[in-house]
Amino acid sequence: MYPKHEPIDTHQKCDDIPVHFPPQSQPWHPGLEYLMEPRPISENPHRPHSHKLLDRVAIITGGDSGIGRAVAYAFAKEGADLVISYLSEHEDAIETKKRVEEIGRDCLLVPGDLQHEQMSVKVVEKTIERFGKLDVLVNNHAVQFRQTSLLDITEEQLDITFRTNIYAYFFMTKAALPHLKKGSAIINTTSVTSYLGHSQLIDYAATKGAVTTFTRALSGSLADQEIRVNGVAPGPIWTPLIPSSYPAHSIPTFGSDTPLSRPGQPFEVAPSFVFLASDDSKYLTGQILHPNGGRVTGS
Repeated sequence: MYPKHEPIDTHQKCDDIPVHFPPQSQPWHPGLEYLMEPRPISENPHRPHSHKLLDRVAIITGGDSGIGRAVAYAFAKEGADLVISYLSEHEDAIETKKRVEEIGRDCLLVPGDLQHEQMSVKVVEKTIERFGKLDVLVNNHAVQFRQTSLLDITEEQLDITFRTNIYAYFFMTKAALPHLKKGSAIINTTSVTSYLGHSQLIDYAATKGAVTTFTRALSGSLADQEIRVNGVAPGPIWTPLIPSSYPAHSIPTFGSDTPLSRPGQPFEVAPSFVFLASDDSKYLTGQILHPNGGRVTGS
């Protein structure tokens, strides 16, 4: 059982972005946002909005927390209605839904394990049943398990990581594709590890490399239909994945090795998704954006 959700003020200020975090860990993966200290900053109250996604319908996987939650808030402020697919983090998902509705948009929650293809079919079916259309697919959810050696990565871990981080992106896209049309957008969350690797996240980095290549290959496949496929490769971002997969003693220095000397917050990543979902990026497909704190990836 997850611990009780204590009510908090979800409208965090983004004027003073934390540089360091206290040691902490979670026994649940991919993690619970409401247990994090301090809470990730999911929303920028100062950012102007101009209805770039007015009346569009978007599916966001892993939209209950972290980057997915921030994208949900940003999309809602631009006028989109949302379907949030998530595993089982109900408290986080309910909080996200509540805020989206406060913004004035509709939000449908669909829990379930996207490792299984039928779950993707269910998410899309419920989307069409509720809204009658689908305009944007954001493949965002992921898991990561730190191991000091390749020898410690079990077959079970490898299977979970690949089925969650890349198989499910295939499954969701296959299910969504018959409902997408000219002008629709697919956005895949990859990672800076796709380009730089990570010695303790070997299987995770491999899946993110696959996501990057999947994005580029699929963009060519769908170009003649004018369905754009792009990706976002965040650097170290303060999300539930971090305390649920990093040792507690490493949290205070998390992200300090970036050129900007700090980790990013989810609200700092969300504008990349808004741009790629909107008509502002009509001439972009097969591209990756890099909100990563200044690391030069070479691609």
